Amino acid sequence: MKNINFSKYLIVCLGIIILLIGLSFRQMESNAIAPSNLTSSPENIASYQVPDWARLVDIRSINPNIVLDIRYATTNNFLEEKLYPVAKCALRKEVAQKLSKVQKDLEEIGLGLKVFDCYRPLSVTKKMWEVLPDSRYVANPAKGSRHNRGAAVDVSLVDVKTGIELEMPTDYDDFSQKAWRDYDGNEPQVKKNSDLLASMMKKHGFEPLITEWWHFDAEGWEKFSILDVSLDEIP
Repeated sequence: MKNINFSKYLIVCLGIIILLIGLSFRQMESNAIAPSNLTSSPENIASYQVPDWARLVDIRSINPNIVLDIRYATTNNFLEEKLYPVAKCALRKEVAQKLSKVQKDLEEIGLGLKVFDCYRPLSVTKKMWEVLPDSRYVANPAKGSRHNRGAAVDVSLVDVKTGIELEMPTDYDDFSQKAWRDYDGNEPQVKKNSDLLASMMKKHGFEPLITEWWHFDAEGWEKFSILDVSLDEIP
């Protein structure tokens, strides 16, 4: 009887050890996807050992046909201040590949994507919050945003031949109810354009934000950590 009890004891101990090892590996994998010290000490993200699919990449390296209009690299934004050192759309590679699929689908009907913003450093979100502390439009930096994780995009549609943007409910960064997805005062063609953008993005794993027709979050955004790496440090 003593031998049987001792054997049960060993089995329980072995099970606990295996469980602890599993938890340790999960933590190691989480740290590999996005090291936690990036939010407090920005460094070149290329130096970190992260899975290929989780790296921040320039969208042009995935699909150069996507049009860039990075507003925060100019003064043409609601802060009227240049916030980015370079006009770059950086995203987690997995997210960038999804966006490329949207572009390819749109090209089949003569359209394409125009990108206003992608990854956004946390320090930039803090500046925005100081000016517009409204969580309907700017994420509270205490919690961070999908943009800070490299898992959100602000986009519109363009005609591939002319490069002209299709008419949308409002201009980018219009913080009125006219920009809301359920606003019912838009012209039929404007609604059609906005709905087409949303349906194409949803098809490839992006979820729309109700208060901004241009904003989409990649499904699975929560697996990526918040970053504060400058755009000019991303290869």
